[in-house]
Formats: sequence, C-alpha cells, structure tokens
Amino acid sequence: MVTLTNCTFDGHVYDVRRVMEECLAIKPDVVFLWDEAWFGFARFSPLYRPRTAMGARADLKDAFADPAYLTRYLAQEELLGSLDPADPRVLDTRLIPDPRKAKLRVYQTNSTHKSMSALRQGSMVLVGDEDYHRHEQAFKEAVFTHASTSPNQQLIASLDIARRQMELEGYGLVMQAIQLAIEIRRAVNTHPLVSKYFRVLDVKDMVPAEFRQSGLESYSEGGATWTDAALAFREDEFILDPTRLTLFCGSAGYDGTQFKNLLATEYEIQLNKTSRNSILLQTNINNTRSDVANLLKVLVEISKEIEARLKSGGEPARTAFAARVKSLVEDVPDLPNFSHFHDRFRDEPKGTTLEGDMRSAFYMAYDEDGCEHVKLMSPEIDQRLQSGPPLVSAHFVIPYPPGFPIMVPGQVIKADTIEFMRKLDVKEIHGYDAGRGLKLIGPAALEGKSKNAKPAAAKASV
Repeated sequence: MVTLTNCTFDGHVYDVRRVMEECLAIKPDVVFLWDEAWFGFARFSPLYRPRTAMGARADLKDAFADPAYLTRYLAQEELLGSLDPADPRVLDTRLIPDPRKAKLRVYQTNSTHKSMSALRQGSMVLVGDEDYHRHEQAFKEAVFTHASTSPNQQLIASLDIARRQMELEGYGLVMQAIQLAIEIRRAVNTHPLVSKYFRVLDVKDMVPAEFRQSGLESYSEGGATWTDAALAFREDEFILDPTRLTLFCGSAGYDGTQFKNLLATEYEIQLNKTSRNSILLQTNINNTRSDVANLLKVLVEISKEIEARLKSGGEPARTAFAARVKSLVEDVPDLPNFSHFHDRFRDEPKGTTLEGDMRSAFYMAYDEDGCEHVKLMSPEIDQRLQSGPPLVSAHFVIPYPPGFPIMVPGQVIKADTIEFMRKLDVKEIHGYDAGRGLKLIGPAALEGKSKNAKPAAAKASV
C-alpha cells in the first residue's frame, strides 16, 4: 500500500494520476490510500477534480480502456524492457503501467467537516477498489475495530446534508472560495501600507520551479488568467491550492504563534496552522467578501500600530524591530533531514536505504533502565556527536510549529538536528522534557546488555 497526503496543510497538491501510473508501472496491484482530509471540497470543481484520488481513478479507468494507451505502453516496454532500476532511463521516464495488468485499487479518506457543512468529526472513507468484493469483509473488520458500534446519528445526518448541499451548490461555492482567495492575495500584496509588513506567499514561493512545468508563478500577479491556472492544474507535477493562503508575518516582527494569538484574542480570527514566521489562512465555502474586507481592515490596523510604535520609540525601537525581523526572516534554522536508524533496528545495516524497525525502538523506550536523559545544552552531546557512542532517540520529538517529527524512535541524532533544537524558540515540543533533556536509548540497551533488554531477535507486540 502507498499512503500519501493530498493536499497538504500548506496547499501542495500532487499530480495524483501520475503518482498512481508510475507506481502501477512498477507494481500493478499496489493499493493506494490518499489522505484528502482537507481536500474533500475539490470533488465539486472541474479544476480540482482530476487532482483528487477518485477523479484521477476515473480518468485512469477511461485511459486503460483506450487502445491507444496500450500502444503507448508497448512502445515503452520496447524501449525500457523490464524496468531495471539500474537503468538511468527508468528514473528519467514518466512511466505508464500495462493496462492489461494494472488494477485500480484506490481508497480516499475525507474529513468532510474540514471543508464542507458537516458537524465536527464528520468524515468518510471513499472506496474505488476493483477487487473490493474479495476484501470487503477484511475492510469492514478493520473499520469497525476502530469505530463505535453506536453510530452518532447527528454526524451521519450532517454528512447527508453536506453531500446534498455540495451536489446542488458545490460548484458555485468552491469557485467563490477560489475567487475570494485570489482577491485576498491581490489586496494584501498591493496595499501600500500592509505590504510593508505582510505578504501572501505565491506559487513561486511555495513550489520549486522544477515542479512547475507550466511556468505559472502567481495566481494574482503578472496578468495570470484562469487559462494559465487551468494549464498548471493539468501539467504541473505539484500545484498550490489557491485557497491556502500562507501569510508571511515575520517582516512585521511576529512569529506565527504570537500572530495567531493576537488575531484570536483581539480580532476573533481563528487559524489552524502556524510556522516560525507565517500563519495559514484558508477560504472555504462559507466565506464572503465581508470576510475579505474584515481581514484587510485588521491587517491595516496592525500595520498602523507597528508604524506608530516605531515612530514613538525612536532609534532604539527601530533597532530592536530590525533585529527581531532578522531573527525571524534570515536567522531561521534549517530543518534537519532524517539521518538513519541505528543498526540495531535495520535488517540490512550495510544497505543504502534508510528504512528501519521503528516499532521495536518505540517499545524499548518503555524500559526506563535501558534509557538515559541528556540535557540539550550539555557538553556530553557535543562529545558524543564527535566520538560516540551515538545519540539514539527514544521518542518522537515534534516541535510545534512546524508540527512534524524531527526525531523518531531509533533514529541516530546528528549535529544538524541538535543545532535546530538549540535554535528553536517555540515552547511546545512534544516528546521533549526540557527539565530532563533528550530521552535516548542507552548504549547498553542497543547492545542487548541492559537489565530488561529482550534478545535481539525478539519483536515487541501490542
């Protein structure tokens, strides 16, 4: 099974059809699970629909039935043969599967309540699996293992209402949300005062050029038209959902958490996500032009307050403000890449891939005698980074923001991760106790010598 998130919080959307075609070219019976929690509304716009799991599946079903597709596949087979991974042409070619063998087994999770008119927790699992008749019982068993046997009728009723509303009005509501998002982008980025301190990041800021085959850089600048946007939605490997508005606030001297709290407490504007120097806004099917006007009014008010503060505070205030902006805009710690799992958790320690048995590492953290704590600023960390023994994380460590793990159980911690942790100024870091330090799996446990260690071949189980 291949599990992917589409679209992300920040608005990155896959070329779903391409992903499924290239995976099916390698393994024709692979199952796809697309997490489209924030993308359920996309079904109701012809612009978005091909970028959804079920929209792409429908397109592929039609394509597989076309004799011309088989002709294309046979030409690929003649050129590349059996897809030897050592052949560089395989990575440079956009692969397509054999339509005679490929199976369309697609599942999509959809948090209806996040983008449509359903009660909180109202969600769906969509099934487009041509082998479902063989696996229905196993699927239902998996679902009901994690679901209540007493369904919430209010939730189910709200899902019915949401479906009906979108069936009747969805196209117009989604197009209105897109239009309002474009108006917000244009209003913020061209306002003579607001644009000094705030900016909505555009396509070129969020998607690297090598993934934008259409060349689209903006939804609101440079004379971009709906035709340009439609071309990007058809051709680009990744696109930016125009309704996701990443508002850069670092130039105003606010980190994301500060600005989120300011908007919530002073202006009753609620957000879902922040980063070190930005917040995420999103237009949806219930927004109106009044919301656009209110947001711009609030940003004007905050910008005027910054101007007044800098003017009254004189040179000391301007110097302090410039230093704060520099720390948020320029002195941002680089996000560390994943290093590798400790050899204890790798089946092939000499292999070139990075996978490991995270489950065993997770349960080893339950053995307190086999773990240790080291303070983040301790010289011991620097010494061990230089000469060992390695630092091996016992927990998921998740700073918020950005809200994803920078350490996972069993991972060997490298210098870039320690540097990132030391530069962080956020207070919410899940899996990390500042009072005790980083929780590590101790060297003795890694060698199977701790008091409660299990034999190396043993596997932890639930």
